Amino acid sequence: MTVTILPPHADRFRLHPVASRLAPMFCFALLTVSCALASFALACATPFAAFAVVAAAMLPIRPALLVVTGAWLVNQTIGFGVLHYPIDGSTIAWGFVIGAAALLSTVAASTVLRMLPQGRMPLMLAIALVAAYAAYELALLAATPFLGGEGAFTAAIVTRIGLTSAVWLAGLVAACEIVRLVDPFGRAMRNA
Repeated sequence: MTVTILPPHADRFRLHPVASRLAPMFCFALLTVSCALASFALACATPFAAFAVVAAAMLPIRPALLVVTGAWLVNQTIGFGVLHYPIDGSTIAWGFVIGAAALLSTVAASTVLRMLPQGRMPLMLAIALVAAYAAYELALLAATPFLGGEGAFTAAIVTRIGLTSAVWLAGLVAACEIVRLVDPFGRAMRNA
């Protein structure tokens, strides 16, 4: 008799901090709180690629896209409502471009995670982050001919934001693992 630790849907998703029925709400709460913290700490450098990887690793594509959209809305609300981003056409357009880039990043992460073999979760998440971050940055770069901002794409800035995303991903995965180990929702008892 074999004992499996992972739930039956483990072949589709890699992060399982809570029962699958609670995963969308948990992911939404985790990413919106994280986005709020990142928005205050980093303003325009919110690590949406890291958020996209966590959502893609925890949820099917549609709920992952909804969760990332929610995080983006939190970011924009804080930016315009609290941090007083200028309310002009360019800033608003950049906000929508960032949202589209975050969604594209989520699709990229989800696609990569579906294609990769199971096991070696840290490596799989790292590869997904590279794909998500590349999709995110390329989407932003594609908007620069229309909205300006080419100066934000220096190697130093792109590298710094990429490393920031990697740190955020590690922190979010750690938070998921802590929740899984603590089991505040009693998943272990229900699955026994």
